[in-house]
Amino acid sequence: MLHITDIRKDYRLSALDEDITGNDPIAFFRTWFKEGETAQITEINAMTLATVDAKSQPHARIVLLKGLDQQGFVFFTNYDSAKGHEIGATPRAALLFFWKELERQVRIEGSIEKISTEESDNYFKSRPEGSRIGAWASPQSREIADRSILDRNYARYEEEFSNVDIPRPPHWGGYRVVPHHIEFWQGRASRMHDRILFTKNAAGNWDKSRLAP
Repeated sequence: MLHITDIRKDYRLSALDEDITGNDPIAFFRTWFKEGETAQITEINAMTLATVDAKSQPHARIVLLKGLDQQGFVFFTNYDSAKGHEIGATPRAALLFFWKELERQVRIEGSIEKISTEESDNYFKSRPEGSRIGAWASPQSREIADRSILDRNYARYEEEFSNVDIPRPPHWGGYRVVPHHIEFWQGRASRMHDRILFTKNAAGNWDKSRLAP
């Protein structure tokens, strides 16, 4: 049986330099994301979201990227969930994408804010019916006695919304992580990885630098 200390992989697929990334990290993220789609990475939009609560305890979980614009990275959740309360206490966050098939990571750090009501409404309408009902049925992050509570809640809302358009719950919507750091990481042989960091300066422009692995 392989010992955990012996698990390792030498990365050799590609390289990354400053000329390749250009000067717009959002545009380059789109390039890498498209390459990931072409490589058929499973759930390429899955990202680790890290938040910090009022006691400075960090928390992390996987969420799904559902929007991207020049302002930042958008995901959706229950505002009353644990992550929602953490964001309310400390409106800063970090994101991490790991695309092992391409031996790449993208690290993002920045502030976090709610998106507009209109944006949340539009996305909610695009969700499958079951997911819309689930947004009403689940008291996300709260302790429940057993699974039957969720099943009863789901059945109740399924009946309530059987003949009407399912509205967006007031406690459910989107957040946007507005980045001030974006780092692109490309695995290289012998752990000599390429790391290109974009940092937003006081003028609102992006500065670019190379970090040692």
